Amino acid sequence: MAKVNIKIEGQAYQVEEGLTILQAAKECGYEIPTLCAFNNGECSLASCRVCLVEATGARGLVASCVYPVAEGMEIKISTPKAVEARRFSVEVLLSNHNMNCQQCEKNGNCELLHVAKITGARDGKFLGEKTPVTVDQLTPSIVRDTSKCVLCGRCVARCNAIHGTGILGFENRGFNTIVAPAENRSFADSPCILCGQCVNVCPTGALMEKSEITEIDAAKKAGKYMVVQTAPAVRAALGEEFGMKIGTPVTGKMVAALKRLGFDKVYDTNFAADLTIMEEANELLARIKDGGVLPMITSCSPGWVNYAEYYYGDQLDHLSSCKSPHQMQGAIIKSYFAEQKGIDPKDICVVSIMPCTAKKYEKERPEMQEDGIKDVDIVLTTRELAKLIKRSGINFNMLPDEEFDQDIMGEYTGAGVIFGTTGGVMEAALRTAYYALTGKEHEAIKFEAVRGMLGLKEATLNIAGKEIKVAVASGMRNAKVLMDQIREGNSPYTFIEIMGCPGGCVNGGGQPFVKPMFLPNEDANILETYREKRAQALYSEDERQALRQSHNNTQIQALYKEFLGEPNSHKAHELLHTTYKARERFPEK
Repeated sequence: MAKVNIKIEGQAYQVEEGLTILQAAKECGYEIPTLCAFNNGECSLASCRVCLVEATGARGLVASCVYPVAEGMEIKISTPKAVEARRFSVEVLLSNHNMNCQQCEKNGNCELLHVAKITGARDGKFLGEKTPVTVDQLTPSIVRDTSKCVLCGRCVARCNAIHGTGILGFENRGFNTIVAPAENRSFADSPCILCGQCVNVCPTGALMEKSEITEIDAAKKAGKYMVVQTAPAVRAALGEEFGMKIGTPVTGKMVAALKRLGFDKVYDTNFAADLTIMEEANELLARIKDGGVLPMITSCSPGWVNYAEYYYGDQLDHLSSCKSPHQMQGAIIKSYFAEQKGIDPKDICVVSIMPCTAKKYEKERPEMQEDGIKDVDIVLTTRELAKLIKRSGINFNMLPDEEFDQDIMGEYTGAGVIFGTTGGVMEAALRTAYYALTGKEHEAIKFEAVRGMLGLKEATLNIAGKEIKVAVASGMRNAKVLMDQIREGNSPYTFIEIMGCPGGCVNGGGQPFVKPMFLPNEDANILETYREKRAQALYSEDERQALRQSHNNTQIQALYKEFLGEPNSHKAHELLHTTYKARERFPEK
C-alpha cells in the first residue's frame, strides 16, 4: 500500500495511506485517548469526541478516530486547544454518568475513569439533570444500566460487525438518548443471543454479566455438596486477571485455587467434551448411514443455539441433539456420580466456570433439568472466578500446580481440550469419526484444515473412501452464510461447526477484558493476536496429552459400560440430549 509523509508533534513519519489519524499515531508511538474507537476501526462515528486533535488542512479540531491522514499533514496532539477540548469532552460525559465507581463491577477496567485521569477532567464541572435511567436485569446473563452508558456506541458496532443482528441501537433523541434493544425492550424480550460480546467492548459498567458469586455463598451455607467444573478456554485466559501474559496456560494453578475455595470436587469439563464427541460423532455417522438430516451442525455453543431458534426456527433439525459439554457433565454428576457416591442429587450443587455469558441462560432452560433438578446450578464467568479468588485472599501467582480430581470423571484427552477454540469441536469429532470409519487412528492426529481464526473455513476430507465436506464458522454473520445455503437447499456440507463468538470460546463474552491501556506489558498488536495466543495455549495442552482422541478416554469407556450402555442409547438420550424450539423474536410485552 502507498505511504504518506506526515508529522506528529513535529516529528516526521511515514505511514500507510488510508489510516485514520488515531491508527497512524498509535503506529508511531502515540496514544490518543478515545472511548468510541476499538479494535482497529470498530468505531461509532466519532461519537465520544475524546480523541480530538489539530491537523493541517482541517477546519478546527478533528476526531482522530475517523479523520484520514494525508500527504504532508501535520498533527498536533498536545496544543492547549486540543488538550482543553479533550478534557471538555470527558467532563461532559461525566456530567451524565453515575459515579458510583467504588461499587461498579468495571472498577479497574473502566476506560472512562482512565481517560478522565489522563485528560485531567475536573469533578463536578457541569451539574444538572441526568438522563432517565433504565436498569435491565431480566435475563440470567447480562445486566444493562444506562446510568453508566456514555453513548460511545461500541456495543452497537460490535453486535452489528460480528452478528449482523442489530440488537442494540440508539433509542430516543437528544438528551433522552440511550443505547437499548428496539423500543427500550429488555434483552429478555428481544432476539439477543446473550453472547456477551457487547460486554467485552463496553468501556464502562453499562453492560456486565449478571454475577452469581452470592449464589455460591448461599449454596455453601445451605450445606450443599459442591462440585465445580471448568471449561477448556478458562485455563487459557484466567492468568490474565493476575498479570500474566495473554496465552499463558494456568491449568494447575486454577485447580489449586478451586480446591482452596472449598469445592468438594474439582473436575474438568474436558471429560464431558470427550463424552460429547462420543455422542455427536456417532449421531453424525448414524445420520450418514441412515439417510438422516444433513448437514449436521454442532450444538455446543448456547449463543449459536439461541440464534438458530430465533432466526432459523425452520432448520432446527440440522442441529445435533447433544447438550453442550458442561450440561452433559452436570447431568452425569447428578445421576451416575450421585449414585456412585451415595449422595441425593438434590444435595449436590454443580458450578460451571465458563468463558461464556450465554451459558448462564442455557442452564435455566427447561430442557436442562429433570423433575425440577437442574443439570447445572450456577455458572460463573472467567472474570467472576478471578473475583472470587481475589476476594478469598488467594495469591494466585504463588499457587502450586495441582491436578483435577481423578475419580469417575477426572480423565480427559487432547480432543476435549481443543473444544475451546474455533474448529476444535470439528477436529475432535473428526478424530473419532475417522477411527469409527477406518478402524485406525488418524496418523497425523491434527486436522490442520479446520484450524485458524478465519470466521468461515471449509475443507474436504477423504476418509475410508468417503468424501466428507465440512465447514467451520464463528460469529453469526458467518453462520448466516451457511444457514442460508441450507435453507435454500444447496448446502454442500456433511458436518458444520458453529460457535457464537468470533474465534470460539477463547474469545467468549465472559473472558478477561483485552484493553491495551490496562495491559502495558503486552505486544503492541495484542488486539489482533490475543485470540490466537489463547488458542495456542489449548493446542499446546492437546499436544502434551498422552491420549488425544475422545474414544480412548478409559473413564468414558467405563461410563458407557457401567451406566449408559452405548453412544446414543436410550439412557444416553435421556441424560445427554435435548430438543430445540423456534422462538418469537419480539414477543408481546
